[in-house]
Amino acid sequence: MNFTKLDYCQYLLSSQINYTITNLAEDLENISHDKINYYLRNEKLTPSLLWDNVKDLIVVDEDAYIIFDDTVVDKIFQSQYK
Repeated sequence: MNFTKLDYCQYLLSSQINYTITNLAEDLENISHDKINYYLRNEKLTPSLLWDNVKDLIVVDEDAYIIFDDTVVDKIFQSQYK
């Protein structure tokens, strides 16, 4: 089974909390984390690709905002081994 742009876009659209490759791989049978990682490293996926897939789903309202945030917060990691 191959992993495609459609698979990835559908995952981004349907996931409400966790957007990690690990989470995606856990939800898909026959697709490993490594296969998804390889795909994403080698495929050009642009924001416009995702927008093209969702723009018809957006309900326009003059009092509404769409906010995109790609912030990555560092995890606080303290080794139990010193």
